[in-house]
Amino acid sequence: MSAVGEPLFDLEPPRPGVRVRFDIDDPLLAAAAWSRLAEPGDVVAGALVAHLGAVGALGWLLDAATDPARVLRGEELSRLAAAVQEGTLRRLTDAVGRWSQRLASLDPRRELRVLHQYDGALLTPADPRWPTSLADLGIAGPFALWVRGAADLATWSSRSVAVVGARAATSYGERVAEDLSAGLVDRGFTVVSGGAYGIDAAAHRGAVAGGGATCAVLAGGVDRFYPQGNDSLLRRVVDSGGAVVSEVPPGSAPFRQRFLSRNRIIAAVTGATVVVEAARRSGALSTARRAAELHRPVGAVPGPVTSMASAGCHGLLRDGAAVCVTDASEAAELAGALGTDAVPAGAGDGPQQDPRAGLGPDELLVLDALPARAAATVDALARTAGLPPRRVVTVLGGLDRRGLARREGARWRGAGAGR
Repeated sequence: MSAVGEPLFDLEPPRPGVRVRFDIDDPLLAAAAWSRLAEPGDVVAGALVAHLGAVGALGWLLDAATDPARVLRGEELSRLAAAVQEGTLRRLTDAVGRWSQRLASLDPRRELRVLHQYDGALLTPADPRWPTSLADLGIAGPFALWVRGAADLATWSSRSVAVVGARAATSYGERVAEDLSAGLVDRGFTVVSGGAYGIDAAAHRGAVAGGGATCAVLAGGVDRFYPQGNDSLLRRVVDSGGAVVSEVPPGSAPFRQRFLSRNRIIAAVTGATVVVEAARRSGALSTARRAAELHRPVGAVPGPVTSMASAGCHGLLRDGAAVCVTDASEAAELAGALGTDAVPAGAGDGPQQDPRAGLGPDELLVLDALPARAAATVDALARTAGLPPRRVVTVLGGLDRRGLARREGARWRGAGAGR
């Protein structure tokens, strides 16, 4: 034991004399430690923590780093290997070597002290303020979230929309993003984006100007707002009742892979994603793809057909991966509650109205493919309807809002009189 009564580990290899000085049995510190040790979206680390818990996984890593042969021994290895999705022994061994490189400087207490200087909060999945929708990411989910501002993510994320797009935005795109965000917060939604230049910044500005809450999900630590040119904007986000969030601890630098990884957080924590402006290779399209994979509705704002800045949005619409969004009411319809944010056309005409009225050809195909009793997977519905799976996901979202489809886990069944 150390002088302060905390577990003390001398690790060799990877570095002789390396010592870890903090209570590894503290669940909060262990989760914070894993947010430093593993890169965002590391499914090997995610499987290990899911299998052993953050505390158990950290203890196992310390033993494995001290005695590398431990990775190759015993029944415990078999259980761990089985927990790693599509994992192999080599992946686990390589991961231990990768994580061990950060053990020498590991001290989550120091990073928590930095966070507290900014009146921040560290959330873990055990915290009631944790957004439960992140569970849809499975073992690719974050170990912890470092938050500045409104820390009750569970509350505001339950009614939220991601508004994302290109950094190299046009004045048209920025104006649309600002108007969409202002209209969304006016309807009680939190606007979530990535804090970057262009569409992200316009989305945050629109939400703040509209007097509502907005959240920026960063690729680096919340102690240093990035990009630096948006520092004052991100401070207004926090001061106006919003939040700045990251899954990596203070002091972490943003780089390309972390930008791509944070997009999965934006997609998972919100009820729908709207892409305002994006070129064909825009990173915003990865947010849309992740949202679709998570069965979240996706919307895209059309632009001039001659504008390369809108080519990615037009591609989403052409492929059936997104529905057309032109104003805040249509954006709210994607993530809102039936009867509150989206009222089916003619809903007040009495009980004799045909619930199939107003449905398009694709919607009718999917509606007819939905079983009335046993629920079916998206792939099964796609085969029956003769439509691409991504288009089926989008259509199902609309049918769900009309009360004509019902989601049961990863499966869908018909609901209501439309059958």
